[in-house]
Amino acid sequence: MLNIADTLAHWCRTGRACAVATVTTATGSTPLPVGTSMAVDAEGNVAGSISGGCVDAAVHELCRRQLDEDGPAEEVRFDSSDDDAWAAGLMCGGSIGVHVQRVHPADRLHLPSTLTVAAGGRPAGLLQITRSADPLLAGRILPLSDDPAPAPAGQVPAALAARAAAAHRAGVTGLVRAPEGEGRAPAEALVHSSRPAPAMLVFGAVEFADALSRAGRFLGYHVTVCDARPVFTTAERFPHADRVVVDWPHRFLARTATDERTAVCVLTHDSRFDIPLLRDALRRPLGYIGAMGSRRTHERRLELLRAEGVGPEALARLNGPLGLDIGAATPQETAVSIVAEILAHTRGRPGLPLGRTTGPIHPRGAEVTHAAQG
Repeated sequence: MLNIADTLAHWCRTGRACAVATVTTATGSTPLPVGTSMAVDAEGNVAGSISGGCVDAAVHELCRRQLDEDGPAEEVRFDSSDDDAWAAGLMCGGSIGVHVQRVHPADRLHLPSTLTVAAGGRPAGLLQITRSADPLLAGRILPLSDDPAPAPAGQVPAALAARAAAAHRAGVTGLVRAPEGEGRAPAEALVHSSRPAPAMLVFGAVEFADALSRAGRFLGYHVTVCDARPVFTTAERFPHADRVVVDWPHRFLARTATDERTAVCVLTHDSRFDIPLLRDALRRPLGYIGAMGSRRTHERRLELLRAEGVGPEALARLNGPLGLDIGAATPQETAVSIVAEILAHTRGRPGLPLGRTTGPIHPRGAEVTHAAQG
């Protein structure tokens, strides 16, 4: 649902009736992950997609029916339509479960604020009750925090609330369930959780940095360009960066919070900047570390890092020369090469042509594991 946060917030804020279809389960090769939503308003306007086009027309009709009849939520499954060329199905051969419901008028009071937070790249969470014996709770979409129970907490089974909060703290989107017992019927809910945008730290105020900052921002990174040379390091030269900083790279890194999703791209190929920066970066649990330069420059860089006491295990984490071999020549093409390697690296993929690989094409959707099991 957070994939259409901006539009859905606007519709709720203006009191526009709408129905939302959300992917709750995904098996096999599927185009979009669990939690992806498509919404339709009373005039038939559409926001988002749940299948990349395969079953969107059928889902549109289901949403229109929800709006016209204002009935209970529906659970629909779409599989491959190999046996019937005219049936609505997934051409990729996978299977998805879709929950279709009208947005409750009471939910429109709090949804805009939560959705606006998510659209701004800040942590946010929603708990969508997909199954409950309680008619006052079924179909509700509630704000979710890191606390053990979402608000309002009174109607939500304690086990369901605790598991949802655990999933949200872990940044996981997926189904959670509360089992039968303690006088309650089983309940099921979909946790929608968003985390802050991952950081891409680009060191070196060079022409390649402008193209890379544009590509990184397009992929959803919060991009910072840093260089110690003030004449080159200006916001005018890097309009697509979220932040432009004049500082020595290693000094900036020392005071910057990073995590396992952070991508560090060193474009300076100058040992005065590179070596202190990479020495410190390789000591951090970063998602990706890459450095630009010729093969000769990279070999010299490795020698200098060894002299600084960087061991072979840490050096193995350094991607250099950074980027995939796609024949890139221009800064724009080089940026594509770099972000392609970052994606392959973070997803654990080999970066080969799909025709030379086997197995699922799309990454498997996130699943709630420890949170769902309690």
